[in-house]
Amino acid sequence: MKLIIAIVRDSDLEAVSRALTSNSFRVTLIASTGGFLRRGSTTLLIGVENDQVQQGLELIRTNCAPATDQNTHRGTIFVIPVEQYVRV
Repeated sequence: MKLIIAIVRDSDLEAVSRALTSNSFRVTLIASTGGFLRRGSTTLLIGVENDQVQQGLELIRTNCAPATDQNTHRGTIFVIPVEQYVRV
């Protein structure tokens, strides 16, 4: 099992979260800010099975709008292993 932590621009949140949830990914959203200009962003927490990682990454990549200039990026994604997952 893996945890995808994706930090995306607020302007991309709707498209990214819709794409993930319509493909049966469960997503938890956390409002966040960061970067030099303190622009709004959202952190998405997505628990996935190992064989779902590439599909999740592709959905995030394809639903983030292109960067407006060379000094900005579309988002940041971390994929980390999960030793234990419990739903209560």
